[in-house]
Amino acid sequence: MTILTENALDRITGPGKVSVSLSVNEETHAVEVEPRRTLLDTLRVDLGLTGTKKGCDMGECGSCTVLVDGKPMYSCLLLAVECDGREIMTVEGLSSGDRLDPVQQAFAEYQGFECGFCTPGQEMAVKGLLEASTTPTPEEVQRGVSGNICRCGQYRRIFKAAAAAAEVYEAARIKGG
Repeated sequence: MTILTENALDRITGPGKVSVSLSVNEETHAVEVEPRRTLLDTLRVDLGLTGTKKGCDMGECGSCTVLVDGKPMYSCLLLAVECDGREIMTVEGLSSGDRLDPVQQAFAEYQGFECGFCTPGQEMAVKGLLEASTTPTPEEVQRGVSGNICRCGQYRRIFKAAAAAAEVYEAARIKGG
């Protein structure tokens, strides 16, 4: 996972709530948060986006993975104030109406889930991987989701789903779409 380099905390005052502007799934939200509030809690509680799961709350399981400026990150380890003005994508932002993102479609087709708890984080990790490269090697796929734990052990199906989604992304890239 990438760590944000800009020190957003330098411009934050406290200890009371502060205003932040979060661009989540291409929609801007002005929220008042305590400087210590995580992005995960802000997404789930303040914005009602519960697709991002709260697992370990310590940055070890990956169920809270979101994309921040296109990179997979654990939202339980980010403060909402660190994400002020950044582009955030949650699992809710993958689909467009009834049309699933190729990552979601592949997870459904290849049954890249069992209990489903890790699925949003896994899908976001794969989406981030495919945003970086539409032709990842099997090793890159494994490394790309290595920070996401599947308690049910569906890794082989997750890897197949990622490969299938990569084919769709690459075909779209070649067509220019």
